[in-house]
Amino acid sequence: MGVLFEEIDSQPSDIGEITLRRRRIPALGDRDIYEVKLGEEFLMSSMFVDAEVALADLGLGALTGDDFAVVVGGLGLGYTADAALRDVRVGELLVVEMLEPVIRWHRQEKVPLGAVFNRDDRCRFVNGSFFDLAVEGGFDPSQPGRQFDAILLDIDHSPSDFLDEGNASFYQPDSLRLMSRQLKPGGLFAVWSNEPPAEAFMADLGAVFTGVEAKVVSFFNPFQNGESSNTVYLARKPA
Repeated sequence: MGVLFEEIDSQPSDIGEITLRRRRIPALGDRDIYEVKLGEEFLMSSMFVDAEVALADLGLGALTGDDFAVVVGGLGLGYTADAALRDVRVGELLVVEMLEPVIRWHRQEKVPLGAVFNRDDRCRFVNGSFFDLAVEGGFDPSQPGRQFDAILLDIDHSPSDFLDEGNASFYQPDSLRLMSRQLKPGGLFAVWSNEPPAEAFMADLGAVFTGVEAKVVSFFNPFQNGESSNTVYLARKPA
């Protein structure tokens, strides 16, 4: 059966202790479950990745064309970035992650998807605050003012439940409008949320973008022996 629980690494960060753990739950089968915690708060589990994958699939699926330049905000365990790289139309992927230990876990292949990113030369990590780079400086430090085909965001629990209260202002029209300058005309902005669709956030998106939608992504939750769901918001920059 192997070890049922292991703390792989724990490092300090500007917003608290960040920890990578691996566990096995015998009732759920013979597989490793990876978890990321910030302090006592769970950030990510490899048990529940359907909506993280859907963030990339829905966001990129709404685009036409080829050779996309894509930004993923928040690395986590890598499931959104991995799904983006599985789209053969993606020519370059920038993954913006504030927590350097999370990037290091992938580079050192302490997490399952680390090897995927290390061998794909389309992928580049940017160690920085997505929210700061969204409104000033730009996501690509080597090309200020660069525009992208899609920006996929999965950092906060929702647009109203933040890992850090300093993130709150980003989800307002003024900041969204500043970020939209980094999208090409017709480019796609997508956001993951752990909560049901919120009309207030959809209205804020609608003040900047067109074609705003909220897609509910359902998946089986073995702890509840039933269905859970997340939300993916989609919004397009006017052409």
